[in-house]
Amino acid sequence: MKAVPRFLSALFERPSKAPVEARTTDQSAVLDTPSPANAQPANAQPANAQPANAQPDTAPPRRRRRGRGRGNGRSGPPTNGRPHSGPGQDERAVLAPPQPGSGAVSTEIGPQPRDRRFGQLMVSAPVSRALSDLGYVTPTPIQDLAVPRMLSGIDMVGQAQTGTGKTAAFGIPIAEAVDGRTNDVQAIVLVPTRELAQQVANEIAQIAKHRGINVTAIYGGQPIKRQLDALERGVHVVVGTPGRVIDHLDRRTLDLARVRIAVLDEADQMLDIGFFPDIRRILQHTPRSRQTVLFTATAPTQIRRLIYSYLNEPEWIQVGQVEEPVDEVQQLFCEVAERDKQAAMMEVLRTKEYDQALIFRRTQIGVDKLVSFLVRRGFAIDGIHGSMPQGKRDSVMRAFRQGTLKLLVATNLASRGLDIPAVSTVISYDMPDNVEEYLHRIGRTARMGRPGTAVTFVGEWDFDAFEAIKRQVGEESLEKLELSIYDKYLA
Repeated sequence: MKAVPRFLSALFERPSKAPVEARTTDQSAVLDTPSPANAQPANAQPANAQPANAQPDTAPPRRRRRGRGRGNGRSGPPTNGRPHSGPGQDERAVLAPPQPGSGAVSTEIGPQPRDRRFGQLMVSAPVSRALSDLGYVTPTPIQDLAVPRMLSGIDMVGQAQTGTGKTAAFGIPIAEAVDGRTNDVQAIVLVPTRELAQQVANEIAQIAKHRGINVTAIYGGQPIKRQLDALERGVHVVVGTPGRVIDHLDRRTLDLARVRIAVLDEADQMLDIGFFPDIRRILQHTPRSRQTVLFTATAPTQIRRLIYSYLNEPEWIQVGQVEEPVDEVQQLFCEVAERDKQAAMMEVLRTKEYDQALIFRRTQIGVDKLVSFLVRRGFAIDGIHGSMPQGKRDSVMRAFRQGTLKLLVATNLASRGLDIPAVSTVISYDMPDNVEEYLHRIGRTARMGRPGTAVTFVGEWDFDAFEAIKRQVGEESLEKLELSIYDKYLA
């Protein structure tokens, strides 16, 4: 066979120049970015530096735990090391500037020194920028207590009122601890509902947006191909409902062998729904060396059993009295007959000022009936409940979060899954089944220290339940709201 002429073989040679990795807001682009004059290329190594794929110096590995309920770790080697808060020169993150005019956000990948103040907490510069973008000025009490403990690597139980900033309390440590230089799933957050999965994933992504960390939400009711594609590209943090996480584990499309942090959010609600077997199975797929953190509003026996089985000598933190309403909520009630509730609803909506209002009904058919009634009377209102198609639920929630929808009727499903600061008024059209449900409903307003109003309709069959609420929150905390629909009877 004749040799290929040199001028032809040159056509088949590949250029030796390698593309420079640059992180953008979608965290998926690899850009070939030219370096400025007299500057090193972005992928150049400084003197005495380790190769780019070298592991950073880490603190001494955590002792392998032999506590109850830890996974066997056979699906892959656990990553036990945790980076120092102040890395040396060989641990410097790669800073990839965005393309001019692209609008991309520069990210800092790898361990970062925590040398910026967030209140009394110390955070890294990229996390500090993200918190500033979100408008967070000082940490809430639960963040003050939880963030340093999570950063230290210990297991923890956090008990606090709703609306106290629990998501950022574990979102900040996750953003600091996860290393964006690998594509392993390093943190998993389990939540009870689809809406909460979307909400938590979005907030963690916002906190970690300058850290080159990919966050995805996985839950039922969404086309699974979208989730499969995200997992295939590489994800660092997974936020999901237990059922869909189990589905991915069965398909072997989700690998938790290198998870370092496992968070159980709204754990009491997950157990109420019946997710305990799924939670146990998911944790068994994670390394024994993981850090496990649990957040709950209440601590019934089943929660304590979960803590005893799956957390290793956890530190327990509590902010305020758990079964007390947030101080900023003005609690109103009005006595109204069942047949008059629709008229009372229109009066409250027309006389009370609100930015956005969330109205609770006990049943799905009740949601549909109230929405239909108010739409016919000219109110721009929509509803959400578990039987709606996921596409419809997503569009309704998107409009409510964006503020284009001011009125939303929901079942109790939403009382655990919504965190929208603009909600200024919560109306319990149907009396809550118990005190705990009442507290979680009114906790949807007065978020993050903002003032809010809660209105409860007390029907003719609701006085026993209402007496229990009064005993819990104190009669002096409740203010009676007189309705004009009964003025003709009082004249």
